[in-house]
Amino acid sequence: MPASVLVGVQWGDEGKGKIIDVLTKDADMVVRFQGGNNAGHTVMTGAEKYVLHLIPSGILRKGVPCVIGNGLVVDPVALKKEMDELSGRGIDVSGVQLSNRSHLIMPWHKQLDAFKESQAAPDKKIGTTMRGIGPAYADKASRTGLRGGDMLDLARFETKFRDGVCDYNRIFVPLGAKQLDANAEWKPIFEAAQFLRPYIIDTVQTVNLAARQGKRILLEGAQGAFLDIDHGTYPFVTSSNTTSGGACTGSGLSPRAINQVWGVVKAYTTRVGEGPFPTELKDSMGEFLRQEGGEFGATTGRPRRCGWFDAVSARYSCMVNGVDYLAITKLDVLDKLEEIKICTAYKLNGRTIDYFPADSGELDKIEPVYETFKGWMASTCSARSLDELPINARRYIGLMTELLSAKAGIISVGSGRDQTFKA
Repeated sequence: MPASVLVGVQWGDEGKGKIIDVLTKDADMVVRFQGGNNAGHTVMTGAEKYVLHLIPSGILRKGVPCVIGNGLVVDPVALKKEMDELSGRGIDVSGVQLSNRSHLIMPWHKQLDAFKESQAAPDKKIGTTMRGIGPAYADKASRTGLRGGDMLDLARFETKFRDGVCDYNRIFVPLGAKQLDANAEWKPIFEAAQFLRPYIIDTVQTVNLAARQGKRILLEGAQGAFLDIDHGTYPFVTSSNTTSGGACTGSGLSPRAINQVWGVVKAYTTRVGEGPFPTELKDSMGEFLRQEGGEFGATTGRPRRCGWFDAVSARYSCMVNGVDYLAITKLDVLDKLEEIKICTAYKLNGRTIDYFPADSGELDKIEPVYETFKGWMASTCSARSLDELPINARRYIGLMTELLSAKAGIISVGSGRDQTFKA
């Protein structure tokens, strides 16, 4: 049963959308297994640019079913808008499947997200996208959430919706949160539910049927490993399991069905939002990487924090995810640099360590230990094979794979589909 998982090795924004688009040419089904519309996967097809938030990147391949799995939290209004926009650009969305077990983001979740962030002390802010992701997952864990299947019975769904608005207003408005008008909020939710009902299905059944039939399944993650609720830089994380283990719980597919894990990694490191970032550069070099790499969020537009490649964190991530092959992106961003640094160890309280600490307080005290390498000072954008890369670029890739104990599978040297090749 040939199922592959694709995950981000760093803090997200590694270029998963582009790599998934490359891999989907051989896929019979693409399954998104966690997160919500806080994700933003950018895919370039010729001169066309698509930014996908909830719909799997396989939507740009004709005839490939695209599953929004049970592990997601779904804003129905945002999903309808995304599907409408794709349809308006000539993309067939008839293959979208929305899990009846997925959880729904409701208006009160977004209000709670913004309210909690506004009340947090400056050093306690998470840097949330305020799209209601965390509160929706919290309701899922507390067994009070609404699910995709609830939209199939609109009368019952409306009752649950109005009860949810009432509970929110009763509990949180006295604390200073914004009051919600149930009638006004219900109208767009109702329209979205009507639109989405034909797409709602038991995706656990359809995914496992595809596996039994020997279909090639690609399981797509959002964000990155260090935003994982268990293995990330807690509490500055998202609210789901972004690592490869989440592919099983978020899709209903057995671990026995998975035979390959792809890890997408930038040739340097970025992060959006608050939280530890050992190799962050707050100088002109950090700004150079930001501008050369176009490091601004596809979903939020926020500038990303930038730094040198951190092999210590990436090695931990590859271990947890069981990465078989690396897809190395944005190698071209380093083309103009005479020297390039890689963090190969940390110093913590005067000791040199080679592991990634679990405690965010310790991570704040980390001093990266760098090794410096000669750059290649030549454009890689026209390379279409490993042999066409400058020798120092090939050495850099070789060092990355050696440090991470994984093989190079794909190299990307630009945003176009044709600027991606097998290593």
